[in-house]
Amino acid sequence: MTSDGFVDAPPRVLILMHEQWPRALIRAALREVGYDAIGTQALTSALKIPPIVPDRGPVRLVVVDQPVLAGARDDEPLAALLTRHEHPATILIARPTVSVPKDHWTRVLSRPVSVEEVVGAAQEILPLALTVRRSVD
Repeated sequence: MTSDGFVDAPPRVLILMHEQWPRALIRAALREVGYDAIGTQALTSALKIPPIVPDRGPVRLVVVDQPVLAGARDDEPLAALLTRHEHPATILIARPTVSVPKDHWTRVLSRPVSVEEVVGAAQEILPLALTVRRSVD
């Protein structure tokens, strides 16, 4: 049992990305190395994801593709999401032509970015315990 009460639960990663296939590829790559990755296409749907799911544990990392933030008039929806999940680590996949919001980001990756770079950043920010370094599937 881990210190947070979860039995060898792999860290949950929430991916917010409009485009289905890139989101699915990143999710699959994260699951392949041992993360419990889930994805959604918008902040509104991400806010419906429960902070803790029995036998799965809390969201520990949120990966956001910058276009997901374009619809928000202010920082409030993102701040609400991070508060709901008890302020997990964050990765922003930023567009080179759009200014990067200053707050909230543990790491900023500039496009173009590969799936391997996203997985590598996740592994640096949220290292996997030896017991979960395997495919989730």
